[in-house]
Amino acid sequence: MTIQPVAPRHLLTVAEYLEIGEIELGYSELVEGRLLMSPSPAPDHNSAGLELAVVLRAGLPEGMRVILDIDVDLQLAPPDAPGTVRRPDLVVVREEAVQRVRHDGGVLRASDVLLVVEVVSPGSTRTDYVHKRGEYADAGIPHYWIVDPTEPISVLACHLAGEFGYADGGSVTGRFAATDPFPVEIDLEALR
Repeated sequence: MTIQPVAPRHLLTVAEYLEIGEIELGYSELVEGRLLMSPSPAPDHNSAGLELAVVLRAGLPEGMRVILDIDVDLQLAPPDAPGTVRRPDLVVVREEAVQRVRHDGGVLRASDVLLVVEVVSPGSTRTDYVHKRGEYADAGIPHYWIVDPTEPISVLACHLAGEFGYADGGSVTGRFAATDPFPVEIDLEALR
């Protein structure tokens, strides 16, 4: 028997959202206290995320971890107010953040995240390029990459630019190279 979650009668705090736990089909996020449910991603989406994680993991400096599909408290509201928890396709954090969650519980925080990556799915384009871009910048996450797995596969690498939110140099196809937050070079066609 599958139990379907019931929409809450009030806006949720991050703690209340975490009490709900996992759902069987798809995934959920919390946006300004509202529970959002999304279907599970398609195979191309998951393959691109996994391949990117493998490439990043191989080149990460010591003390950093790449994690797929995990809740991140964006810390945009006080603990007793309606909160925002996104589930990025991939994050890079320092090992200390993983240890803290392992020992103390809770979730990763925006302040733990060095890089957040979203892989665009049909139906998530505006969310990934507009809504999440603004939320991740507001949360102070230094780097945000948007991977679009359609032909040709591309990456839009964004970095915080002070009061202006994220700045970027435009989408890149073919080979992508970055020096910050760590040196990496990626053959984007290999993400298929």
